[in-house]
Amino acid sequence: MAKKRPALGHRERQIVEAVYRLGEASVSEVLNELPEPPSYSTVRAMLGSLVDKKVLRFRRDGKRYLYRPAVAAELARKSALENVLATFFAGRTSDAFAALLDVSGNELSDEELREIKQLVDERRRQIREGDSL
Repeated sequence: MAKKRPALGHRERQIVEAVYRLGEASVSEVLNELPEPPSYSTVRAMLGSLVDKKVLRFRRDGKRYLYRPAVAAELARKSALENVLATFFAGRTSDAFAALLDVSGNELSDEELREIKQLVDERRRQIREGDSL
């Protein structure tokens, strides 16, 4: 079983999201991305905590530290969705999908609906061929 990622607080999620957007960032760059940012030292401490939690990694670049995600964005998204699915939908993908459609309302274009249908059709094909992911 995959190791669970630690739960993150609101500000920690904002910081991690900023690092994902930037790819790699210094404390100052992260600070500039945050709404109503806390102090520089607070952001620096939180980045250090996120490194300790193995959510972020860092490297030295002269006197500054540059932070980057410890996990690829695709893996992080998958892990987050698995947690949401388990927590709010008792593992039922169909319930989660229905909620996504409900939240999307009338905003889904015909093209998006076609893409969703193609994804479902592709998944069915994979299951029939015994190539479950």
